[in-house]
Amino acid sequence: MASDLDNNDHDHEYGEGETFNLINKEEEKEMPSTATNSMHRSSSRPQLDLSRAAIQGDFEDRNPIILLPNQSDDISHLALDIGGSLIKLVYFSRHEEHSPDDKRKRSMKKRFEISNGNRRSYPVLGGRLHFVKFETRKLNECLDFISSKQLHRGGSDSPSWRSGSSSDEDIVIKATGGGAYKFADVLKERLGVSLDKEDEMDCLVAGANFLLKAIRHEAFTHKDGQKEFVQIDHNDLFPYLLVNIGSGVSIIKVDGDGKFERVSGTNVGGGTFWGLGRLLTKCKSFDELLELSQHGDNSNVDMLVGDIYGGMDYSKFGLSASTIASSFGKTTSESKELSDYRPEDISLSLLRMISYNIGQISYLNALRYGLKKIFFGGFFIRGHAYTMDTISFAVHFWSKGQAQAMFLRHEGFLGALGAFMSYEKHGLDYLRAHQLVERFPMGAPYVGGSIHGPPLVNLNEKISWMEKFVQKGTQITAPVPMAPPGTTGMGGFERPSSRGNILRSDSSASFSLGVLHLVPTLEVFPLLADPKMYEPNTIDLSDHGELEYWLTVLSEHLPDLVDKAVASEGGTDDAKRRGDAFAHAFSAHLARLMEEPAAYGKLGLANLLELREECLREFQFMDAYITIKQRENEASLAVLPDLLMELDSMNEEDRLLALIEGVLAANIFDWGSRACVDLYHKGTIIEIYRMSRKKMQRPWRVDDFDIFKKRILGSGDDKAQQYKRALLFVDNSGADVVLGMLPLARELLRRGTEVVLVANSLPAINDVTANELPEIVAEAAKHCDIIRKAAEAGGLLLDAMVSIKDDGLKNHSASVALMVVENGCGSPCLDLRQVSSDLAAAAKDADLIILEGMGRSLHTNLNAQFRCDALKLAMVKNQRLAEKLFNGNIYDSICRFEPGKEPSADN
Repeated sequence: MASDLDNNDHDHEYGEGETFNLINKEEEKEMPSTATNSMHRSSSRPQLDLSRAAIQGDFEDRNPIILLPNQSDDISHLALDIGGSLIKLVYFSRHEEHSPDDKRKRSMKKRFEISNGNRRSYPVLGGRLHFVKFETRKLNECLDFISSKQLHRGGSDSPSWRSGSSSDEDIVIKATGGGAYKFADVLKERLGVSLDKEDEMDCLVAGANFLLKAIRHEAFTHKDGQKEFVQIDHNDLFPYLLVNIGSGVSIIKVDGDGKFERVSGTNVGGGTFWGLGRLLTKCKSFDELLELSQHGDNSNVDMLVGDIYGGMDYSKFGLSASTIASSFGKTTSESKELSDYRPEDISLSLLRMISYNIGQISYLNALRYGLKKIFFGGFFIRGHAYTMDTISFAVHFWSKGQAQAMFLRHEGFLGALGAFMSYEKHGLDYLRAHQLVERFPMGAPYVGGSIHGPPLVNLNEKISWMEKFVQKGTQITAPVPMAPPGTTGMGGFERPSSRGNILRSDSSASFSLGVLHLVPTLEVFPLLADPKMYEPNTIDLSDHGELEYWLTVLSEHLPDLVDKAVASEGGTDDAKRRGDAFAHAFSAHLARLMEEPAAYGKLGLANLLELREECLREFQFMDAYITIKQRENEASLAVLPDLLMELDSMNEEDRLLALIEGVLAANIFDWGSRACVDLYHKGTIIEIYRMSRKKMQRPWRVDDFDIFKKRILGSGDDKAQQYKRALLFVDNSGADVVLGMLPLARELLRRGTEVVLVANSLPAINDVTANELPEIVAEAAKHCDIIRKAAEAGGLLLDAMVSIKDDGLKNHSASVALMVVENGCGSPCLDLRQVSSDLAAAAKDADLIILEGMGRSLHTNLNAQFRCDALKLAMVKNQRLAEKLFNGNIYDSICRFEPGKEPSADN
């Protein structure tokens, strides 16, 4: 069904679990307009057999394993879109199995009343959704890739493959595209599989619907060389117009899931551009023709308004002198042969002529049906900046700004995604944006150069490739920023002064696509006042100066980070080798983002810091600061008893102030801050803490302490607020959590408030994790009855504390509880659109939130509003941040108290 725009030999990069170029949906052949179609559902696909299904393990577990004893076939996790030029694969891999919950976690789940009552009748597997492409002419390489990973048998991680019970008989794979018919026998012979062929247009629409509903920053506009991501409300998605530009153009009106109609089209599309271009310029590939257009000047062949009016504008109708009056019109009045014209000029004229007309026809169809949303995709676009700009201008001009052209990051995989979605009962229909996390592993387009042959499968291959990359001195392959061209008149663009610096080819302009991690246990934090308006990032990295500053900060911090990571593993040669590879890979990420900030999607500081942590984990540095954290925890716990005695000697008003001062003072210990790292050379952790406490002079830069004190202690006729449950989002290990947040938690417990310590699921710099907190609490409990009883009531001492006697614990069940939950992330920042289901459950009865630390309360969530009272505490450890946010200075203290806000009517 697809035509071949490019059958010539040229290498494409590909890698395991990652897509290195934005490849577009194969073109659609012209089809007659039909009535509304519905998604075709074949009965030949494997089905889940739920008979005699049983839960394995404890029924109190939130996500128990469900055994399907009568399931004879693995549910396939692979779908193909086989086009004339490219084969697109979408495949699913399971997450590694997690160890069963311990007694402490089960106790916590029981307290939060987390049950399995609302589970679906079939399991939704957590895992990863990968996007890979191959050239169709390299079909054998594609089949080798599928075979090596056993994707046709449910993946090498499937139970049947592990047990050796897998059989090639009756394996059915979903596929779409013309190649699903052409190469069906080849796949049967090589892999022993049958192809269940899905209609190409059905898949195209299904893939688009899934992306627009499930991916947060999927759609974007492209104007004057600038990308801007558009948040699509999935409740207000339909109807929209989908314009698929392949050899020809199909224009589809989409009214819902499985409800669409092909309402129009044109035979002037990508095939026209490539066909005429090949005849007129002798180019040998579609990419070569696009590359040629970068250096063209279409005014040498196009007749402009200025050519007709002696260089003047036709101002009556708003037509500038540079507006195209007739594509190729100038050639009719000149006695020149084809060889007299520059191929570059011809290719650019072709590109503009076809792009403008497609934009205009699309808008006219949108006008016909009263649609404002128009999404463009297809092999013709290929992430080419000038093409997108031209289409965008045409839609904007003809609609007088009432409609806008939008593009999709994954648009090259719409068909393959649609085929994948056609498998029944895999649970993906229910996924939402908060359950999908995109990761960007190291690969060729992120670090420059090319990869040919097998993908990078394991760590040694990645490190070896990095070493070769560095030895060769290959420059970072990064796109050239587009200078904004002037736009006037009906036709479009003024002639840019330097064409070579304006246009980008597909190889550099395309978006990088990461692996979509499917985490069904991630939820939106339920205490956000208005989830739709929530934006975690306080710093706007769309400002180039701001982006450059933070990229420089991360780059300067990199050597120290590498040293700590290598030291955390004993300084072995292997660790040093991995440390060097990490440094080069992360530096390449930073260089790519410096050149094209939107390369990986919408970029915020939280995304940037998480990218660093993910890159560390990719080179198997799972906890770069573990040695430092352990040392600082021990030092802080040693002086905790003296601090608690000091606090207990105070009256409640002085004690509350001392506790808040303690949190702010202890927050200075942050290995992510260059200024704070320099402090560590001037004294021990306790000396620095005491010095910081002494400097806690009020008023602070933001000082709402008196408001918080009045809320807690009451004043005059105002009674004290008795909080039922407080969520304390902790930050760093050592003094920060031990001498700062734990004493504050103790005070709340003393006042009858249940306390939940919320910590990272995965390590990030020196942040404390949820797995580390029980041991810290157990050590603290040895010296404090309040902490001991609360920890016992919250289940923290069941498996963490072994040296405490049972004396005095008979009435522990009457104590308020101290508990620990993980937040669902592994970053110094906190995105409350994606938190663990355990945290969401703990928030159900919470009426106080305390956010502590720069990452959680300044870099992110400074502007967040909650349904309950919120206290945001941090010491500012960055001069630029202090000036930008508070017009202040480094080491300023922030104590912001915000009463709970009533949720909006539509929440």
